[in-house]
Amino acid sequence: MAYKKPSQKFSGKIREVTIGSDLKLGGESTLPFYSFDGDTGAKPAIGMEIWDILPESWPQSLKNIFGEYAHDPVKWAKFCMEKCNPDFICIKLEGANPEGNDKSPDECAAVVKRLADEIPLPLVIAGCDSDEKNAKVFTKVAEAVPDKNYVFLSAVEANYKEIGAAAGMAYGNIVSAESSVDLNLAKQLNILITQLGVKPERMVMNPGCSAVGYGFEYVVTTMDRIRLAALDQNDATLQMPIISPVSFETWKAKESAATENDMPEWGNQEDRGIAMEVATAAGVLATGSNAVILRHPRSVEVIRNFIGELTA
Repeated sequence: MAYKKPSQKFSGKIREVTIGSDLKLGGESTLPFYSFDGDTGAKPAIGMEIWDILPESWPQSLKNIFGEYAHDPVKWAKFCMEKCNPDFICIKLEGANPEGNDKSPDECAAVVKRLADEIPLPLVIAGCDSDEKNAKVFTKVAEAVPDKNYVFLSAVEANYKEIGAAAGMAYGNIVSAESSVDLNLAKQLNILITQLGVKPERMVMNPGCSAVGYGFEYVVTTMDRIRLAALDQNDATLQMPIISPVSFETWKAKESAATENDMPEWGNQEDRGIAMEVATAAGVLATGSNAVILRHPRSVEVIRNFIGELTA
C-alpha cells in the first residue's frame, strides 16, 4: 500500500490585504511556510525603516551605512531601494515626539507627501512614542496621502477612533491595530476598529513584538495562538495579516546598543545588532508575521534568503 502523506486542513483563511498598488499580504490557509499542507498565500514582505529626522540614537555602524542620505528621508528611501530592494519603506515620524523635535502634524504630512510623490514603493507610516500626538499627526498625514493604501502603524486603544476614522475610513488607507502581546486584547481592538466602520480588508495587526531574549517566547506563543484561532477556529476577528516592527525593538536592546568600549567581551557591536534583528525576524515570520520591518542591509539580505529558502 502506497504511503499517503497526511496534511492538516483548516476551515479559516487569513484575509489578503493589498498595500500600495500591488503588494499583497496574507491570503494563507495554513500555518507559516507549511506549503505541504495548503496555500501559504503571499510571500512575506520585508520593509526598511527610515526616519524623518537624523537618527542620532542609532549605533554608529548604522549611521555610517546611510551617511549623508539620512539627512533627507527621500534620499534615504531611494538609497534603500537601490541597495537593498525592500518591498516597502517604513517612515517613522520620530520628529513628532513632543519630548524631542515636536514637529507639527503639517510638517510630518509634508514629509510623507514628498515620499509618496517620489517613491514608488508602498509606505508604512509609523508615529512617535506619544499616542495623543500620533492621533493628530496621522489624521493630517492621511489627509495628505488619500487613497494610497498606505499602512498607518499603529492604532492603539487610546487613539484608534481618530486613526480609524481618518486613515481607514475618510482617506482610503490601511489601519494597523496594535495590542500588547495578548490574544484577547488583539481581538478586542480589532472588534472596536471594525465597529467604528473600518472594513476588515483595510486592516492589519501588530499584536506586539520584542527582541529575542526579552519575553520573546511570550510573543511567539501569542502569535501562534492568534494564527490557530484564525485558521482552526475560523475566528474572523483575527484573520488580518500581521506586520512586525522588528527593528523598533532589536536595535534598542542592550546587546545591540552597548558599544565595544562598554562591553568588549561581547564582540563586534554591528554583528550583535544584526544577529538580534535576524533572529527576531526569523522567529516572528515562523509564527505568523506577514511582513517585517528591518534596519540593517545585511539583515534584509539574510531574511530575504530565509524566506526564499522556505518558499521555494
